[in-house]
Amino acid sequence: MIVEKRFADLSPLELYGLLRLRVDVFVVEQTCPYPELDGRDTEPGTVHVWISGEDGEVQSCIRVLENGEDRAIGRVATAVGARGRGLSAQLIARGLELCAGRTVDIGAQAYLEGWYARFGFERSGEDYLEDGIPHLPMRVVAPA
Repeated sequence: MIVEKRFADLSPLELYGLLRLRVDVFVVEQTCPYPELDGRDTEPGTVHVWISGEDGEVQSCIRVLENGEDRAIGRVATAVGARGRGLSAQLIARGLELCAGRTVDIGAQAYLEGWYARFGFERSGEDYLEDGIPHLPMRVVAPA
């Protein structure tokens, strides 16, 4: 089941689960010591979207951000043991529904360009390095 909540509506346990998964994937697994807590989680327009396992552990998550009239999807993460089950695909599809009719940007890890393209995202700029990992900007107009 997909859960969607704004920061003010998250329970402490839900917030902990989301942040733990993101730190496990982005900081520990990808060995990128960076400020995971960037201040965007608490913005009133940010929507946290996730799927939990039967044990209540967050298995996969994204966040949808407001950028003026545009939107962004980021912090796409799936637990190692939950990969290959299509959880992130479900969340990206739901994130695009939440952004209906808006331009949506992502900063994709370069190796995932083809994966994001299946949702209609197209390259929107030059490659760049973020925390030593090749990335590229991508953009799509979410279907209305």
